[in-house]
Amino acid sequence: MRLPQLRRSNALPEDVREALELDRGERVVASATDDNTDATVVATTTHLVVVGPAGQVTTRRPWHLVDAGQWNADTWTLSVTWVDKARPGQWTFRDQDTRLLQAFRERVEATVVVTEPLGLTGAGRAGRVVLRKDLSTQQLLVQPVLGRGTRADDPVVRAAVERATARLEEQVGL
Repeated sequence: MRLPQLRRSNALPEDVREALELDRGERVVASATDDNTDATVVATTTHLVVVGPAGQVTTRRPWHLVDAGQWNADTWTLSVTWVDKARPGQWTFRDQDTRLLQAFRERVEATVVVTEPLGLTGAGRAGRVVLRKDLSTQQLLVQPVLGRGTRADDPVVRAAVERATARLEEQVGL
């Protein structure tokens, strides 16, 4: 006797799974549907992917490009900013399994190897250098992340980034 397959609450619709076009070795960790757009937000082992309601991929970003994610429990909204200053993402998940939030946190944390603050002084000057891992290739990447209003072309900032980068590279033997 063959038992029926039970559909898990976070199982992906077939059109979404096909749209993902997963890389070799990449697998789905969690997903949820945005209440406002009906887009499916998918955490894979290597990427954050958003598939629109018509089955088109609208976002496919590697985890090491996530600068920050913030969960607002009052509005059930996940907001994501990117290291490369691309347009932030925002999705709402009311009354859904929130495994996606846990997967989001775990995947981002898996990319961070070590962080070095820049130690800048003065109003409007903030930043850090982060050594991160590309989860697809395991390659280590150095990312300067500057605060709002901190200019990369400022000689003091540039020197601080160079010093922090050198310290990080020395720590990991690059």
